[in-house]
Amino acid sequence: MFQVARVALPGAAITFLLATSVAEAHHAGGIGNAQGSGPINTISASTLEEGHSVAGVSIDYTSYDTLSDATLIGATAAGIEDVHGLGTIESYALSFAYGVTNDLMLAVRLPYIRRTGIRAAEDDEIEVHGSPSGIGDLTVLGQYRFLNDKASGDEAALLLGVKAPTGATDVFHDGELLEAEFQPGSGAWDGLFGLALTKRVGPWSFDSNALYTLVTEGTQKTDLGDLFLYSAAVSYRLNSLGGATPMFHGAHAHVADDDGHAHMHIHEEEASHGAALDLVLELNGEWHGRQETAGVKDENSGGNTIYVSPGLRLSIDQWSGFVSVGIPVVKDLNGIQAEPDWRISTGASLAF
Repeated sequence: MFQVARVALPGAAITFLLATSVAEAHHAGGIGNAQGSGPINTISASTLEEGHSVAGVSIDYTSYDTLSDATLIGATAAGIEDVHGLGTIESYALSFAYGVTNDLMLAVRLPYIRRTGIRAAEDDEIEVHGSPSGIGDLTVLGQYRFLNDKASGDEAALLLGVKAPTGATDVFHDGELLEAEFQPGSGAWDGLFGLALTKRVGPWSFDSNALYTLVTEGTQKTDLGDLFLYSAAVSYRLNSLGGATPMFHGAHAHVADDDGHAHMHIHEEEASHGAALDLVLELNGEWHGRQETAGVKDENSGGNTIYVSPGLRLSIDQWSGFVSVGIPVVKDLNGIQAEPDWRISTGASLAF
């Protein structure tokens, strides 16, 4: 892959940057891979080299098949509460990741969240609740790589983090406070924990991860429901010269010297500085628990969605840009909810 230590920008970082892929239950959640190679939404087990950093920006846009006026009015007439239409969820995020050691990395992500097309029925009329937006909750994720077998290309890492209630929870529309699920922030402290696995074989990278978010009660006495993200990805590295280059993910590449141990670092001046393109195919799953307010569960919330997500990642020296399109193939949602039509994630990062 690129140029070893810097341009391989590994880790569960910056698209974390991503993640977010905006999650299903009408509130954003998720994390992704900020590296300069490999998967986009799936978290790699690789970590940044000690002392190296990656900064990035990302945009996640999910379009929903909003509920019709007839569906909303019919639900209200049947006594079914908390049914809303939804047009889009948009997340614009800034991210930063830092290699504390070669096997320990910290990443932070701060999103700006915007929702459009929020609609609900009041008696026989449809009310539009505007397009609420604001700073979202800050996520801090630590990644510890406890397995790094260079001979086999196997890596494994533990994920542990926290989401802090930095987001806005006081957004109004027409003088009325919007419900907790439509606020940019949750008002809750949430814990994240999971596992990431990576297998590298020449120009190929196989990655998978599971990440669980334990959600607590936040604004308006609302628990937005636990979140479980699970993903798997296969990536293939091309380069501008037409030949495949190894799909590095971590710090320096090593080669064995006379004593049989891998000591020699490949220096930047010895590595390729040309452009390289990664072809990516992912399965991204999102399970959400039901939302609960003041002890009452919302039966029209939560469920499971699985996306097939083809994508591309272009790396040029310390720069990396990506785009991924998510197509939902499983939409198993509870009760009456707006279902996702498609989503797109894009962004760029710089290693230094």
